[in-house]
Amino acid sequence: MRGVTLSWLLAALLTLPLTGKAASGAWQASASGPSLGVRGNWLLSPALKAPSAAPGTISVVNWRYTLSRPAPSGLVVRLCASQRCVELDGASGSTRGLANVAADETLHLAFGFQGQGALPPGLRVVSSEVMVNYQ
Repeated sequence: MRGVTLSWLLAALLTLPLTGKAASGAWQASASGPSLGVRGNWLLSPALKAPSAAPGTISVVNWRYTLSRPAPSGLVVRLCASQRCVELDGASGSTRGLANVAADETLHLAFGFQGQGALPPGLRVVSSEVMVNYQ
């Protein structure tokens, strides 16, 4: 009788759904560049990618970028994955705009200036940083 009870208990446990939490984690990447010289063009930061495997999907991305001098008027910055970009408000912050994108996807910051003409000499992106949280 005891063997039947244990067998039934084991069978019942094996049919229960798993209730564990999904794995989560974070990765950080940074890069410098590009130089920004002309309005009307989009320039990408070097690739910002996970240093190792990041299984799951993005939940939140924190960003920060620094320019070599104050930003002239018309600056537009986007955080981009291969199939989606999110316009960023300011030089730092966080966004859920890339939620559900693969966590190990390479990201770029895209810098553009509205209008036409030259920008101040020496204007460049000193650093671009992202902290990607994923589940």
